[in-house]
Amino acid sequence: MTATPVRAPLPGAGKDTGPRRGLALGPWGTFLLRRLAGLVAVATTLVVVTFLIVQLIPGDPARVLAGADASPADIERLRGQLGLDQPVSARFADYAGGLVHGDLGLSFQTREPVADIIATRLPFTAELALLAVLVVLLVAVPLGLVIAVRGSRRTDSAFTLTTSLVGATPEYVIGTLLVLVLAVTLGVLPAAGAETPASLVLPVAAIALPGSCVMARIVRREAASVLAQDYMRTARGRRLPPLTLYTRHALPNLLTAALTLGGLILASLLGGTVIVESVFAWPGMGQRVVEAILARDYPVIQGCVLVLGLLAALLNLVVDVVLALLDPRTLSGKGGH
Repeated sequence: MTATPVRAPLPGAGKDTGPRRGLALGPWGTFLLRRLAGLVAVATTLVVVTFLIVQLIPGDPARVLAGADASPADIERLRGQLGLDQPVSARFADYAGGLVHGDLGLSFQTREPVADIIATRLPFTAELALLAVLVVLLVAVPLGLVIAVRGSRRTDSAFTLTTSLVGATPEYVIGTLLVLVLAVTLGVLPAAGAETPASLVLPVAAIALPGSCVMARIVRREAASVLAQDYMRTARGRRLPPLTLYTRHALPNLLTAALTLGGLILASLLGGTVIVESVFAWPGMGQRVVEAILARDYPVIQGCVLVLGLLAALLNLVVDVVLALLDPRTLSGKGGH
């Protein structure tokens, strides 16, 4: 009987090497790659949308700039100078090509570089938006937590009704009411302008009030869910001081939801400032966008909307990174409570 020869095992045989991957990025690498891919997609969409949206604005920019007494020849000559006589595809190619080189174009009205206009106006808009988000976080998180812990049925009903009404009211309506009461009737705060620090109070309040109400309601709901967890019942059974119980055990579990909402609210506040700045004559990007729309100043509209959209996307990316640092489970897109 012939014995079957025994072959030596190949190197590495018997070891479970697992599924093969072309590139091992790790959790953080995959997370950042996914977020950056989303940012590129958002930026591409913004470029297309900002170009196409100005084409829907009624009226001819050349006719507006030339004035009512201009002849058809003058208007046509101005259209050629502004590049409006070219096909839409050619204008989009010029627009996208300029963006690649960091050129946002020139204002139809003033012939200033749009980048310079944005650099002058953006700090005012950022100041309003950041202060408003700070107010939202400082007001909404403690308020929602207090209502969840101490609120009675009557208090909870009043809280829900009030936050629903204020949260659904547009910022410009709230701003107009604040001006009528605090600036016109009582005269305790300036109604417009940016000359003094007191000028910040009314526009920041108009922007922050609806967001604070929306966020406070969600924090209250999340806090009620956290307080019903077993570990909170165990902590209460140990008779911990209330301050330790709620700040050390309950509040950290609300931070994920608070930060997520803070990023979303900040992105929405950047858009809400467009009308609020006009109400208070605040010299930010929002007021400049309204002026550009009335004058059919296409490059300024495109540049301002593009920059605001990119800022909102970048802020959401920063919030996602902070959340991933606080809760690594969000790296896979499956964050815990």
